[in-house]
Amino acid sequence: MIGFLSARAISGLETVEAGVYRRSISVGGQHGWISVALGVGDWLEATVDFPHAAALPEIERRLRRMFDLDAQPQVINPQLASDPLMAQLVAARPGLRLPGTWDGLELANRAVLGQQITVAAAIRLAGKLVAQYGQPLATPHAGITHVFPTAQVLAVADLAALGMPKARGRTLSGVAQALLDDPELFEPKASLKDGVARLVALPGIGDWTAQYIAMRQMREVDAFASGDIGLINALAALEGGPVSARQLLARAEAWRPLRAYAAQHLWASLSRGD
Repeated sequence: MIGFLSARAISGLETVEAGVYRRSISVGGQHGWISVALGVGDWLEATVDFPHAAALPEIERRLRRMFDLDAQPQVINPQLASDPLMAQLVAARPGLRLPGTWDGLELANRAVLGQQITVAAAIRLAGKLVAQYGQPLATPHAGITHVFPTAQVLAVADLAALGMPKARGRTLSGVAQALLDDPELFEPKASLKDGVARLVALPGIGDWTAQYIAMRQMREVDAFASGDIGLINALAALEGGPVSARQLLARAEAWRPLRAYAAQHLWASLSRGD
């Protein structure tokens, strides 16, 4: 999990140092920061610096989602291991969790920025976005200087000026406006199908992006981005032959209703964690 967060840490927003994850946070229009590290036992130790104690239950809820603390490996692993390929991957990483996110808008921006470019390139763009449009925040940590931009700011910003295609900038602004119109946009829906359908109705959001948001933010454990090149390459490497997106999707039927965890195992097998 720490490796996943470290590879995706956005400059000015997050840091990972000596196994400690830190980031700025925003809840109810108020700002602060958190740090999270492994405890001496089977738990996480979190430090929260926030102006209002009343926000602590919401902060805890988001942290539980972000670090997948409610996962039940004793249930997940046997189900996945019924497939011989997954049995090997589960045995290699029996405690694998499904990384979540702090905020739906932030994740949507990460996903859209990552369309057709590398993770590193997307993170660089996200850092520019935070520096240009995020609100400055004073913290004792030099690497944490801003909070993530609000939907109100992103909805009217000329994001193409950051060096991305104009269409992608319009998609980001459109997603921000959609969140303003529907504050429940990134909340779980009645089903995975309903959640994905709501997202792909937004201009510039395709199935891959919608499935990724459903996996990381909505916590849909059967979400599966079958067109992801990393998943395709992972399955090809494990099975020793070329694999198409269609073949991957068909192969993933054996991993229902936990395809999101299966995807995380496939990504992890490439040592990139997505």
